[in-house]
Parts: sequence; structure tokens; C-alpha cells
Amino acid sequence: MSVRPLEDRILIKPTEPETKTSSGLFLPESAKERPMQGTVIATGPGLLLDNGERAIVNVKKGDVVVYGRYAGTEIEIKNAKHVIMRESELLGVMAK
Repeated sequence: MSVRPLEDRILIKPTEPETKTSSGLFLPESAKERPMQGTVIATGPGLLLDNGERAIVNVKKGDVVVYGRYAGTEIEIKNAKHVIMRESELLGVMAK
């Protein structure tokens, strides 16, 4: 199963949350924070403008992006968690 985002939506695979602290203590599942960055897996074609043209999507497959803690909608694809959100919900792109 694959997902093709529509309009200005972006499919992101979140980075895995830390499983232990810097001092070596393992964190229980309930103590892990929701990730706020991930890798772009797919993008939609862009938002359809009033004049019939498409707006350019500013991120591409493979970009590492930062987003708000509760942004987007979580979905599961092949037993892996992903997030799908609008491009406007992204906060930034990590520099390479």
C-alpha cells in the first residue's frame, strides 16, 4: 500500500523518539515525546490556485523537516507510523 498526497500535503516519516536518556536510563513508552522532525517521503503536486496554476511545493523527497508537536494527522503504512500534513504546517527544513 502506498499513499500519494493530494494538493499541498506532505507525507513524512517521523524520526524515532529517543529510547534512553543521555545518562543511559531506558524510557518507558509513556515518557517518550512525540517527534517533531522527520523525512519527507512524498509530496502532493501543489495547491491549485484561483488562476488554475499550481503553487510550487518548497520541499522534496528526502528533505528533513521540522513541524509542530501536534501538527498533521498520524497514519500507519506497512506497520510504520507516518504523518501527513499541509505544507503550511511545516516550520522549517533542516540544513544539510
